[in-house]
Amino acid sequence: MDGVQSSFDQYRLPDELWERMQQILPKYEKRSNSGRPRADLRRVADAIFYRMRTGCQWKAIPPSLAPGSTAHQYFQQWAADGVFEKLWQMALEEYDGLIGLDWRWQSVDGAITKAPLGGESTGKNPTDRGKQGVKRSLMTEAEGIPVGLAVDGANVHDIRLLQQTIEDCFGRFNCDQASPHEHLCLDKAYDSAAIRDLVESVLGYTSHIRSRGEEQKAMKTSRRKKPRRWVVERTHGWLNRFRAILVRWEKKVENHIAALHLACAYFTLNRAQVFG
Repeated sequence: MDGVQSSFDQYRLPDELWERMQQILPKYEKRSNSGRPRADLRRVADAIFYRMRTGCQWKAIPPSLAPGSTAHQYFQQWAADGVFEKLWQMALEEYDGLIGLDWRWQSVDGAITKAPLGGESTGKNPTDRGKQGVKRSLMTEAEGIPVGLAVDGANVHDIRLLQQTIEDCFGRFNCDQASPHEHLCLDKAYDSAAIRDLVESVLGYTSHIRSRGEEQKAMKTSRRKKPRRWVVERTHGWLNRFRAILVRWEKKVENHIAALHLACAYFTLNRAQVFG
């Protein structure tokens, strides 16, 4: 049993993350002595985190953590209450206080993942024989910390998600335009006059958009030098370590976004080195 328990422990919500999560959970009234006792919220949080990390079905969550139906019920309630988004915001503020968000160079890129059950904000994946998929558009600062997010169907072009992603970041930090010294790096998928005008004239960035073929030439010249936007690709890789994100099973887009918020909060605090 010890070996089984230790395998569960590696997927438990870190104590430091739970301490922060407790501060933003809804306040529950104590139930009467004659009623059914309320679930242990720490175990519920562990069950949710276990499900996000492993990608298992809710009913396959180990009973030693919490019943799958109970964990799913609380997850949906907390997602609707914005708990996971607030947790990510809290993590960003803590990272900024400890290390400092580096806004000089920012990057945006999209990633497509499977969505076998379909649902809201999914679409036919043009790279996977038209199977159902979802695209997440992610924005990071210079060190790869996620600061903006948008989700839509796999058949939606990156360009359509770009403004939503940046505006999500602006809303998170209460601003409506970038500072003049801030740079935004994008790959060749965003190479268009309309995007350059949006990024520079409307959003206030200095844009760095690789034209088609330019990046391949640069890589051949200096193989050791990576594009500045490689950090956003690495962050997509971090998020894919949450198996429930790598393959989306939720039909409700709000639940999928909540899972992304939880993953962003976890990796932001992990990079801040607050976990023991």
